[in-house]
Amino acid sequence: MSVWPDPLARAYAACEGLAQSHYENFPVASRLVPAAMRPHIAAVYAFARLADDIADEGSATPAERQARLSAWQERLHRAATGSVAERGPVASGPAATERDTLVAIAIGHSIRSLDLPLALFDDLLSAFGQDTMTKRYASWPDVFDYCRRSANPIGRLVLRIAGYRDEALDRSSDAFCTALQLTNFWQDFGRDWRAGRLYVPRDEQVKAGAAEDELAAGRLTASWIRAIEGCIAVTRAHFERGRSVCDALTGRLRLELRFTWLGGVRVLDRVERRRATLLEYRPTLGAADVPVLAWQALRWKAGRDGA
Repeated sequence: MSVWPDPLARAYAACEGLAQSHYENFPVASRLVPAAMRPHIAAVYAFARLADDIADEGSATPAERQARLSAWQERLHRAATGSVAERGPVASGPAATERDTLVAIAIGHSIRSLDLPLALFDDLLSAFGQDTMTKRYASWPDVFDYCRRSANPIGRLVLRIAGYRDEALDRSSDAFCTALQLTNFWQDFGRDWRAGRLYVPRDEQVKAGAAEDELAAGRLTASWIRAIEGCIAVTRAHFERGRSVCDALTGRLRLELRFTWLGGVRVLDRVERRRATLLEYRPTLGAADVPVLAWQALRWKAGRDGA
């Protein structure tokens, strides 16, 4: 039975339904996450999912997407103060209008009841807005700045929802979330290239002697393989810096984070093994990986000599 009255219970139920209907790899509705946290994490996910859908809507112009993201941000700020008054739907159709209202109700309640920093949500929206305009990155600092806003807020919000407010944990979480975001970039290398996006920074390309016209030929040359190897090395370093947050937490959330860390590293391993085929092949995890990851998470040893 829900601990909240309607329409709050309906609002959180809508968020959990949205979370369970997608595949993204951060703790959304996992039963490892403590039950009290799940509705709030689902609300964060639903808020970000709707913003991501706006940024990726193919039929809208970049200007239209930016305007709709601004409208969603305004609605977020109203919800954070307890107001969800309508100013038009974020998406079209009566079902979408009701869904948007329910998500706004839930995320507003989570922000107010848990004192979640509104700035973290604003960072997420700024990254989604950047997705509508930016297709190339000149340097690693540019890529890391994007990750700071697109991925790192999720980890910090999970920590806040769990009751942790610690700068050292935040820094480790940031490294962990950046590693997951980078892994997703290399995992989606071919898909992103076909969509006109390239996340390998220009300075890494230059160092490896790689040029974009080589990709246009439909295969990864030796220079591009070197560039991807450089990206994998940077990503592994971030995973190592992000490992300590998996040791510092307690209970089921610690197990969830270890499982997620191990899954991210496992995907990165597959990216490395298949690096020459990333234009046409997307490395993923499957059902057969779950028992392996669960066993590794259970036998995890704290510190760098771990699982």
